[in-house]
Amino acid sequence: MNVCVVGAGYVGLVTGAVFSDLGNDVVCVDKVVARIESLRAGIMPIYEPGLEEMIARNVADGRLSFTTDLEDGVRRSEIVFISVGTPAKPNGETDLSAVEEVALGIARAMDSYKVIVNKSTVPVGTGELVRDIIMKNQSRPVSFDVVSNPEFLREGSAIEDTLRPDRIVIGAPTQQVAMTLLELYAPLERPMIITDVPSAEMIKYASNSFLAMKISFINAIANICEVAGADIGQVIKGMGLDRRIGPTFLQAGLGFGGACLPKDTDSLLQTSAALGYDFKLLKAVSEINRERAAYFVGKLRKVLAPLDDKIIAVLGLAFKPNTDDMREAKSVEVIRLLHEAGVTVKAYDPVAGENAKRLLPDSVRFCASSYEAAEGADALAVVTEWNEFKLLNMERLRSRMRRPLVFDCRNIYEPERMRRLGFEYHSVGRKPASP
Repeated sequence: MNVCVVGAGYVGLVTGAVFSDLGNDVVCVDKVVARIESLRAGIMPIYEPGLEEMIARNVADGRLSFTTDLEDGVRRSEIVFISVGTPAKPNGETDLSAVEEVALGIARAMDSYKVIVNKSTVPVGTGELVRDIIMKNQSRPVSFDVVSNPEFLREGSAIEDTLRPDRIVIGAPTQQVAMTLLELYAPLERPMIITDVPSAEMIKYASNSFLAMKISFINAIANICEVAGADIGQVIKGMGLDRRIGPTFLQAGLGFGGACLPKDTDSLLQTSAALGYDFKLLKAVSEINRERAAYFVGKLRKVLAPLDDKIIAVLGLAFKPNTDDMREAKSVEVIRLLHEAGVTVKAYDPVAGENAKRLLPDSVRFCASSYEAAEGADALAVVTEWNEFKLLNMERLRSRMRRPLVFDCRNIYEPERMRRLGFEYHSVGRKPASP
C-alpha cells in the first residue's frame, strides 16, 4: 500500500518505519524543514533503540522517504495517518491545533478517495471534528473516511510494541473501511478489535488513565508501607500474582511522567468535566502523582538537613530508561526543588543530558559518568532506572562520595546488599538500611 504519515515525531517515525519495513511505500511528512533534512541525512531527532537501523534500511531500499510537501504526500497515498503532537494546554485540555492544521491541508490536497487515520492521541469526538474540517474545506467534493487507530507505544520499546502489540484498535464508520486497515496490519498477525470511532478514541484514554491509576495506587501503598514497616516489594509480588491485578505498572517510585500518562489523564478529566461528569477518582490519581517529587525531597531533607550546603548526585534525567525524552520527567521537579533548597546538583544520564540542559537550572553540573557525579557528593539519588546503574561498581562509587548515602527512587538495589557494601540506603516503601 501507499501510505502517508503526517508528523515525523516519535509516533510518526516509528509508524512510518514499521509500515515500510512490512513492504509498504511510506512517505513521512513534517513541516519542520530542519527535521526533514536531518532525517534525509540519516540523523535521528529522537533516541529509540532499533529505529535508526530500521529507517536506514528502508530508505536504502526505496520504501521510505521524507518530505515537507503535504500535498504531494497526500495525493500519492491511499491511507493518510495523522501523527502530530497534541500537547496539553495550561488547563489540561488537549491542544488540537496541529490536528486541525493537518486536516485542513488534507482537505485542500485530496484528489481521490482517502482513508484518514487519527493516530495521534485525541479526545473523544476528534474524528468528527476532522471529518467536518475536511468536508468544509475541500476544493472539490471527494469521498473519504475518518478512522481512529490509537497507538499504544512505550518509549524505549516502541519498535517491539508496534511489531507485536497486545491489540490493534480500529475505530471505523463501516466494516468496509475497517478492512483497509485490517489489510495494512495483517502481516503482524496480532489481535484486532473493530469499534466505532468514539469508542476507539475512548479506549486510548481509558487505558492510559487506568495504568496511571495503578502507579498512583501503588505509590500510596508504598507511603503506608514506610510507616507500617512493611516491604512494598513483597506487597507488589503478592498483589501481582493475582491474575485479576497483574504485576505490570505496580512499580513504586517517583510516579509517572513522559508525554502520555500525565497529558492523557488531564485530558480525560477535561473531557469528563465538559460532558458533565466529575471524575473524582482520576483527580486523586493526578494529585498523588503531583506530590511524589516533593515527598521524595522531604525524605531527603529529613536525613540531610540542612540542605543548603550539600552536594547531591542525581543519576538519571530522562522520564524513563532507553529514551532521551524529558517531557514531564520527574528529575526536573526533583532538581528544581533541590535547587530552591540551595543544593548543588551534579547530574548524569546516559543519553538525555543535552535535552536536560534546556530544562534544568544553569547551576546544575552535568557529568560524563555516574562516578564523576558521585565525586564529593553528600548523597546520591537514582531517579531513572537505567540498566547501567544496576551494574555499577558500588565500592568504587562509595569511595568517591563524601558520605555513602543513597536514595533509590526506583528500588533497583537490594537494601541488605547496600548495607553490606557500607551504604546508608533509603528506597521507596521499604525500611532504610544502615551499615
